Amino acid sequence: VSEKIKLGISIGDINGIGVEVIMKTFGDKRMMDMCTPIVFGSSKIASYQRNLLEEKSFSFHIIDKIEDARSNRANMLNCWPEEIPFVVGNETAEGGKYARESLNKATQFLKEGKIDALVTAPIHKNNIQSSDFNFPGHTEYLQHHFGKEGALMILMNDKLRVALVTGHIPVSEVASKISTAGILAKLDTLNHSLKTDFDIPKPKIAVLGLNPHAGDNGLIGNEEGEIITPAIEKANEKGILAVGPFPADGFFGSHKYEHYDAVLAMYHDQGLVPFKALSFGSGVNFTAGLEIVRTSPDHGTGFDIAGKGIANEQSFREAVYSAIDIYRIRQRNIDLKANALKKRAKGSK
Repeated sequence: VSEKIKLGISIGDINGIGVEVIMKTFGDKRMMDMCTPIVFGSSKIASYQRNLLEEKSFSFHIIDKIEDARSNRANMLNCWPEEIPFVVGNETAEGGKYARESLNKATQFLKEGKIDALVTAPIHKNNIQSSDFNFPGHTEYLQHHFGKEGALMILMNDKLRVALVTGHIPVSEVASKISTAGILAKLDTLNHSLKTDFDIPKPKIAVLGLNPHAGDNGLIGNEEGEIITPAIEKANEKGILAVGPFPADGFFGSHKYEHYDAVLAMYHDQGLVPFKALSFGSGVNFTAGLEIVRTSPDHGTGFDIAGKGIANEQSFREAVYSAIDIYRIRQRNIDLKANALKKRAKGSK
């Protein structure tokens, strides 16, 4: 039996619902059969949130060294000693500071191989900004730290995977930011991820148009004919089964997505509005295209419901399951390759 996965968890904004959904997820002891959770925070956060939410039956195993993590408990690694000013439900500078410290520490341990995969609780994209965090979100931050262009955001649930050509940018910039080469690169990353992270040998990808009615043969914009279709054709030449461009409204409305392994949308809301409408709070955000595995729930900090004990942990739990599944699939593929190379080496002797 392979060793249990060490799952790192960053706490997100301390004034949001992150710690609540973490506690509710790992309050189910069966979760520890699948992984050893290590939350990057502090004993102060653990005790404050536990009292606030009256989670009497749950407690973290507080550790100062990652080596002390217990495999049958939810562990909280002390990352800072000081008292923390909580203003639950509010955006504060401290909320951003400790979200950043938690993420930085988790990322460092991921680089060092002390944790196997990372699940990130939600950050607030405004208050987390600082001299050492100048990114629109987690995806761009992790792409920077793991030294590779081409990280791809995939939102997924059991029935649907949606990837984005452009991420956290203003809608006014979308048309100028899409290019044939850019779409082709995203299709390449998505195709590779579907094979290596989801064990789909021959993925089928639907590509959405940019304009209403996918441009209506140039009546409502030329991007489909000049940029998107050439990218699809080049992808097909490379052996990637990409189809489209489809008008986005009809594509989701008629359930066409059920016939594809993934959908590539041109911009954030084009893909995420239908996804979130269809996923009912069970969606997961996965960062494809990096050598590390990172997932997160598909919701935000939830300041409006923070501290009330009513946050739904389903999306966070699904993010944990997904991180474990993807990590295991990758490890199995690595093992299969290694065995094949050994056999080949033996055969050539």
